[in-house]
Amino acid sequence: MLRLDGTRPLSATSVEEMDDLCDHAEDHREPGPVTLHVTGVPPADWCTELTLGLLSKWERAVRRFERLSRLTVAVASGDCAGTALDVLLAADVRIVAPGTRLLLPRTGGATWPGMTVHRLTQQAGAAAIRQAVLLGTPITTDRALALNLIDEVTDDPATTLAHLAEAAGAVDGTELAIRRQLIFEAASTAFEDALGRHLAACDRALRRTGPSA
Repeated sequence: MLRLDGTRPLSATSVEEMDDLCDHAEDHREPGPVTLHVTGVPPADWCTELTLGLLSKWERAVRRFERLSRLTVAVASGDCAGTALDVLLAADVRIVAPGTRLLLPRTGGATWPGMTVHRLTQQAGAAAIRQAVLLGTPITTDRALALNLIDEVTDDPATTLAHLAEAAGAVDGTELAIRRQLIFEAASTAFEDALGRHLAACDRALRRTGPSA
């Protein structure tokens, strides 16, 4: 479990914390999801010390989290932007407190054009997130739920986390990662190209459950 404070500007420490979390998740196979608690919006001068090298390392760390062989869960509250929103959108399951809002951080009078824009567009569609990206309009809890950017709104995430822990404990890590990758590829892969990958996954499942018919 990691608590990520989105009010902190992106730094080498942010990257290190994410990589450490991923290292622990990969090295320790205890049952249950990998959980992050996120909140906060970076200050106005958040990108003053930012470099493309650091930004690239952060994006790779988030992508690593996004592809872990473990179920990942983000629990969000308050306004979420910057690193907090990056991680929220990369999680498999998103649980938020009532009143949570999703925002793109601003710099130079405009919204930040990072990979958050890519994830928002992939997950909700261009028309649905256009004002958020172009104008910085906050995405409210109700709107995020309607767009399937979040999965549940609750004041008591502990109950949901307990149920997820039980469900995730029964899923093999590699099998979960395979199915997540099929989801990722579905939107950009034609049926003919996807068929072989799905058949390979089905063959693997058959081999795990017994002799093929």
